[in-house]
Amino acid sequence: MKRNRKKLLAIYLIGCISFFSSCKSKNHGEVNYLDPNLPVDQRVENLLSQMTLEEKIAQMCQYVGPEHIREAEMVMSEKDLHDNDAMGYYPGLSVEKLEEMTRNGMVGSFLHVKTPEEANHLQQLARKSRLRIPVLIGIDAIHGNALNVGATVYPTPIGMASTWEPALVERSARETALEMRAMGAQWAFTPNIDIARDARWGRVGETFGEDPHLVSKFGVAMIRGMQGDNFTGEDKVIACAKHLIAGSEPVNGLNAAPMDVSERTLREIFLPPYQAAIDVNVFSMMAAHNELNGVPCHSNHHIMTELMRNEMGFNGFFVSDWMDIERLVDQHFVAETEKEACYLSVDAGMDMHMHGPRFHQPVKELVEEGRLSEERINQSVRKLLEAKFRLGLFENPYVDIAKGKEQIFANEHQQTALDMARKSIVMLKNEGVLPIDTKKYRKILVTGPNANNQTIMGDWSAEQPEDNVATIFEGIQQEAPARCKVNFYDCSETLLALEDAKIKKAASLARNHDLTIVVVGENSMRYKWDDKTCGENTDRSNIQLPGKQQQLVEALYMSGKPVIVVLVNGRPLGIEWIADHSPALIEAWEPGSFGGQALAEILFGKINPSAKLPISVPRNVGQIQTVYNHKPSQYFHKYKSDKTSALFHFGYGLSYTEFKYDNLTLSKKQIHKNDSLLLTVQVRNVGKRRGDEIVQLYIRDEFSSVTRPVKELKAFKKVDLDANESAVLQFVISPKMLEFYDIDMNRKVEAGSFKVMVGGSSLDEDLLHVKFEVIE
Repeated sequence: MKRNRKKLLAIYLIGCISFFSSCKSKNHGEVNYLDPNLPVDQRVENLLSQMTLEEKIAQMCQYVGPEHIREAEMVMSEKDLHDNDAMGYYPGLSVEKLEEMTRNGMVGSFLHVKTPEEANHLQQLARKSRLRIPVLIGIDAIHGNALNVGATVYPTPIGMASTWEPALVERSARETALEMRAMGAQWAFTPNIDIARDARWGRVGETFGEDPHLVSKFGVAMIRGMQGDNFTGEDKVIACAKHLIAGSEPVNGLNAAPMDVSERTLREIFLPPYQAAIDVNVFSMMAAHNELNGVPCHSNHHIMTELMRNEMGFNGFFVSDWMDIERLVDQHFVAETEKEACYLSVDAGMDMHMHGPRFHQPVKELVEEGRLSEERINQSVRKLLEAKFRLGLFENPYVDIAKGKEQIFANEHQQTALDMARKSIVMLKNEGVLPIDTKKYRKILVTGPNANNQTIMGDWSAEQPEDNVATIFEGIQQEAPARCKVNFYDCSETLLALEDAKIKKAASLARNHDLTIVVVGENSMRYKWDDKTCGENTDRSNIQLPGKQQQLVEALYMSGKPVIVVLVNGRPLGIEWIADHSPALIEAWEPGSFGGQALAEILFGKINPSAKLPISVPRNVGQIQTVYNHKPSQYFHKYKSDKTSALFHFGYGLSYTEFKYDNLTLSKKQIHKNDSLLLTVQVRNVGKRRGDEIVQLYIRDEFSSVTRPVKELKAFKKVDLDANESAVLQFVISPKMLEFYDIDMNRKVEAGSFKVMVGGSSLDEDLLHVKFEVIE
C-alpha cells in the first residue's frame, strides 16, 4: 500500500512539474495565475499572455451540456432546431467530440447542465486542457434553481414584486446561489429587468412588473443576493441583467417582435433598471431577441458599447441569447453570412456566444483577416477569466455532492419560499366571503384546471417531486379545520381540453356544496410545452381565460352557491365578468413550492394578505397599453362601449383589515432645485386585526417643458400595524426624484409646481396629496 502511495505521489509530482513547465509565462518564467494570493487582474493578464488565439476565442463559446444534447436528439429533428429556444443539439457534433473539445480547452462555458455529477465531469475534462481553465456553467435560475429537480421553487418574479419587499427577494436570491453552486452552476441568467407593458407577451411573469422604480429595486435585490459585493467566493454566482432591451413591449405582443421606442421613452422607462443594476456591479448582461429602432439588439453598438459601457459604466460581459447571433442572418437580414453576423455582434460589444459551434471558426478568421483585432478578443476574455477567478473555480471547480445535498431544498429555503408565497398573493375582491367562515361553509368543493397540479410552479421550472409541492387543493385540504369536508373534482388539468360535460358536472356538484373554490388561469409548465398558454414564446392575441374556463366559472356561479375564484397565471388576464360577479377574487400568480399552503392560509384567515399589484390589469386586450404612469392626454377621449380605466390598478390589493391615511405634511412648501424636503404621513390600522400596509409615494410634475406622466412611483415602505395602532412614516424627497429629460434631452429639475401623492394604491381615490414649489 505504501509503495502504491509513493508511486501515485511521484506520478502526481511529475504531472505538476510538467504542467508548470507548460504554463511558464513570458514574464521571467514565473507561473503565477494559479496563485490565489495574487490580485485577480494580475492573474488574468498572466493567463491571457499564455493563451493562443484559438484558446481565447474558445472562452467566448458556450454549449449546452451533454445530457441535454442526448435528450434533445431523442425528441427533436434538425428542422425543429431553427425555431426552438428551449432545447438544442448540434448536428454533426457528437457528445464525444464536444467532450474532446472540452479536454482541449476549446469550450468556455456550458448551460443546461443537468446534475452535479455532470458538472463535475465537465470540470474534470476542462482541467485536462493545456491551461486547466475551468468552464463557467450557467442556468436560468429565475425563481430559485427550479430547472433542477428537487430545488426550492419560489414564486415567479411577478409574484416576488407583489410582495413589495426587496429584502425578501434578496434572501431568496442568496439561497438560490447556494443551491446553484451545490448543483455545479455559477452563473444565473436572471434578473429579467424588462419593463412589462403588454399583457399579451408571455414572459410578463418573468418580470417585476410595469414600473421602472419598482423593477429597479427588485433587480438590485436579486443581484445583491446572488453576487454579494463582487461575487468572490465559492458560495456566490454571477447575475445577468436581461434582456437588453425593450423586448417586453413588442409591436404585436409576440416575443422577439420588433420594438420602436423614442430616445425619451428608452431613457425614462426601460433604462433605469439597467443603471441600477450597473450601480451594484452586475457582471453580465444578455442581449434581447428583438430589434430596437431598426437595429437588432445583438448587433447594436450604440446600446452595448456606447450606452452601457461608455456612458452608464457597465464593467462586465455581454452574452447573446439562444442562437440570436445566427438570427442576424435569417431573421433580421442585416448580415449575409454567419461570419458577417459574428463580426457585427462582436464588433458591437458581444463577449460570449450562446450557444453552439458556429462562432469559433468565423471569429478566428475575422481576426486573421484583420477585421477584428486580437485586442478586441482580449477585452472579452479578460472579463470571462475574471469571473472564473473570482468565483474560485481555478482553486476548486468541483461540487462536493454529499455536502451540496444539504443546500438543496434546505429547511431555511423552504421557509423563505413559504414566507414569500404568503406575501405575494393579492386579494383583488372580497364581499365578505373571506376569510372562509368554516361554521357556515362546512362542505367545500375545490375544482378548476389549476387546482391540483404544478401550474403553481410557473415557467422555468422542472417537474418537481410531489412531496416538495403543496398544490392548491392539497393546501386547502391541509389547512381546513376538521369540521369542514373538502372535496375535489378533476374537471381537466389541460386548460384547452376542458369539456362541456365536465363543466356541467362541476356545476352540479357545486349545488350540493356550501362553497366552491375554482382555480383557473394559465399554464406555464415548459415540460408540457404543447399545453402551455403562458411563458417564454407563448404569447397570445387576447388576454381572456384560455379554453372554456370562463364558461366553467359562469356555470359554477349559476349554481347559486358562493364561488371564490383563484387565478394561477403569469400575466394579467381580462376577467372583467368574474370581477363583477364573483364575491371573492384572488390573484395567486405562480406562487411556487408552497403556494397551495400559502393560499389556503389566506383563504381560512390564518394569514392576512398584504400583497399589491406590481402591474395594471386591463379589462380586455383592446385596452393595451394600460399602465398607471400614462401621459395626461391618454384618456382625453373615451372608448365607445368600454370603460377606459384599468380593471385593477397598479399598487392595488386588499387586506382583512383597513388602513387610514392622515396628516400628510411637508417640511417646506418651497425649495430650490438642489434641495431636499421631508414628507411625513400617519397611517393607522382602523380594522380589527394586525396587518401589513404598503405605503406608496407618487410624484407629478404639474407643468413642464415636455409632457410628464400623471404620476410616478418614487418610494414605498411596508409597515406592520396591530389593530388600532398607528405609525408616522417619513420620506425624503430628493432632487433626483424630481429630475426628468427636458425638451433638449438634458436631465434636470425644472422649476414649478409638484404634487406628492401618498396612499395604498395608484388609484386617485386611494391617495392623499399635497403640493410644493421648486424655484430657480
